[in-house]
Amino acid sequence: MSEPRYPDETRFSRKLGDYLSNLAIVGVIRLALALPYALRVRLMGALVRRVIGPLAGYRARALENLALIWPQMPPAERGRIADACLDNVGRTFIENYSAADFPARMASNRLTGAGVAPLDAALAEKRPVILVSGHYGNFEAVRSALVAQGVTLGTLYRNMKNPYFNVHYVKALEGYGGPAFAQGRRGLGGFLRHLKGGGQVAMLLDQHVFDAPEFDFLGHPAQTSQSAAEMALRYDALLLPFYGIRQPDGLTFETVVEAPVLHGDPATMTQALNDSLAARVRADPAQWFWVHRRWRPKT
Repeated sequence: MSEPRYPDETRFSRKLGDYLSNLAIVGVIRLALALPYALRVRLMGALVRRVIGPLAGYRARALENLALIWPQMPPAERGRIADACLDNVGRTFIENYSAADFPARMASNRLTGAGVAPLDAALAEKRPVILVSGHYGNFEAVRSALVAQGVTLGTLYRNMKNPYFNVHYVKALEGYGGPAFAQGRRGLGGFLRHLKGGGQVAMLLDQHVFDAPEFDFLGHPAQTSQSAAEMALRYDALLLPFYGIRQPDGLTFETVVEAPVLHGDPATMTQALNDSLAARVRADPAQWFWVHRRWRPKT
């Protein structure tokens, strides 16, 4: 392959590709948002399941992960789970862009689970709270329900690689009512100030983190950040697993807050969070995002 004729040629091509990809993605989002809510959610689920997921390699990655975790599972069943996973990914994607509809639909959801009473007590005491989930169902369902109850729930997010699409992504996050902080020194500083001041924050714990220690997740080692546990100890924050569990109709959710993870050492607390999510995945594998590269060789 020949070298670029000009030093900036590769950079220009990459920027152009990002820009054109953004146009396509934003075009699909705008088209979907023009449809009635239930239709747009079902349509995006079908589009990712049948077209985008297979073409982008997401289905192949989901099947690879499923074979790693459940090698004895019949291939047809792994295929069913992968397809249902892609459908959930598509639905979640457009739900999280439906800032005018999705939060309003979740506002009447009642939180359930053993963590609700401790959460209410922490809110009354103005004690910091860290709510931890994974890419399971749609975690924004719980965030929306809490924001509707007057909880100023901040979230820490990872910027998308495509800078043009990232602008729309950040706007969607901020449309949910709570403050959104980008990963990085500046964003983390704001996130910690919000928590230290007695605020509540939400985090996702199920993506690979380079240089992080390994913890068991579904029977295999997965590099996992201990930051949620470390912050809970540092700021005496209540640490609660939570889940927005998609219901059989594909449009509604059960919003669950589990019992607090007891303070101890960060490693034990982090493993408890992994175990909580693993139990949910085993109960309904189709709700988890098998498309992530969760298990990688440690470098």
